[in-house]
Amino acid sequence: MNIAVDAMGGDHAPRVNVQGALWAQSELGVNLTLVGDEHLICKELPRDGKLDNGIKIHHCSQMVAMDESPLKVLRQKKDASIMVAFDLVKRGKVDAVVSAGNSGATIGAAVLTLGRVKGVERPALAGIFPGANGNVVLLDVGANVDTKPKQLLEFGIMGDIFARSLLNMDDPKIGILNIGEEGSKGNEQVRIAHELFKKAPFNFVGNVEGRDIFSGDVQVIVSDGFVGNVALKLSEGMAEAIGFMFEREMYRSLISRLGFWLSRRAFINFKRNLDYAEHGGALLLGIKGVGIICHGASSPKAIKNAIRIAINFVNNHVQEHLEEGLATFQTKGL
Repeated sequence: MNIAVDAMGGDHAPRVNVQGALWAQSELGVNLTLVGDEHLICKELPRDGKLDNGIKIHHCSQMVAMDESPLKVLRQKKDASIMVAFDLVKRGKVDAVVSAGNSGATIGAAVLTLGRVKGVERPALAGIFPGANGNVVLLDVGANVDTKPKQLLEFGIMGDIFARSLLNMDDPKIGILNIGEEGSKGNEQVRIAHELFKKAPFNFVGNVEGRDIFSGDVQVIVSDGFVGNVALKLSEGMAEAIGFMFEREMYRSLISRLGFWLSRRAFINFKRNLDYAEHGGALLLGIKGVGIICHGASSPKAIKNAIRIAINFVNNHVQEHLEEGLATFQTKGL
């Protein structure tokens, strides 16, 4: 197996991408290809400038800014690191791509280079959230701002297959993120989607509200990319705020400090569960290949864990399950 890392993507590239890749290679033993400007990548290597046997560099001459137009990238930057990375997947040189770069350009490069799985109008980004009763898959978390009801149904199908094949969930419950549980709630697209979901051969439990995301009682939650991305960013900000407020309260008195000392292991585990870096990145479902999109401000830990997710995705044959599952749903007229 070989995973391509877009070394030039992200707010802190190539430093954190190289560090995360080195960490992943050391801990996970996977073969990696760093895609980007070789000179800049080499500057981030250890002092001896040597790469481990499991890592190689694939040089390319262009990079993509975080605020750059995706359309401009697709038309004018054929040698950009993200374009080259997905081309390596297409040519069978690597098995997956991990990128913390411009998400619009990354999605565009994936669709243009690899194409969409048959039966998918729009790919979706699937994020994994920690829930009180287990992990929750939310999709779409940012690939599509405007979504048709049929596309929401496609997201539900992909989410169901993804939860079964990667997260080992048996008959996951599927819900639509809405402003109320009643089927009459929400905008027209969501109301139509609700009727489509009721006819689908998966375990649809109806509408769910934002508070249900972290309960873990519903394993797959579907939304358009606008709402999903707001939920994602809200959860990240809330997790940081909770951690900060918790630490602040711990130092208010001697008793608080003593209590923290006695429960520090539980607190460390609590913070780890809320840290988005532990979950690596979101998975781009619906393309003919494997792509993991990370937060632009990702740390080396986030890059390392995104690589871990990519490995699990490939090892569990999730892509094959998605293509087979979507074909099955198509034969049923959905």
